[in-house]
Amino acid sequence: EVQLQASGGGAVQAGGSLKLSCAASGFSFDDYGMGWFRQAPGKEREFVAAVTWSGGSTYYADPVKGRFTISRDNAKNTMSLQMSSLKHEDTAVYYCNARYGVRDYWGQGTLVTVSS
Repeated sequence: EVQLQASGGGAVQAGGSLKLSCAASGFSFDDYGMGWFRQAPGKEREFVAAVTWSGGSTYYADPVKGRFTISRDNAKNTMSLQMSSLKHEDTAVYYCNARYGVRDYWGQGTLVTVSS
């Protein structure tokens, strides 16, 4: 059974930091590109960041560039998102995603609330 377990969300003040983690199981983790998406209340889910299967390349949405860092550990089947200089507009449920060709898996999400 494929599982993507996101954790690390919580409440933080603007300017603060949080680190999200995603634990994966049930598939060949190091074959998959991994990413984070988020969905704010009343808005569509949007791309945040992604990392290639090897960790050699990373991609970020413009609003988070320079503030968020995505990484992965293929030995531990985990992915992380270090978030710094958080803003109120970063408030959302954050989802981890695994993608390989047509295979597309989603975790359950973890809530990040940034108070201004």
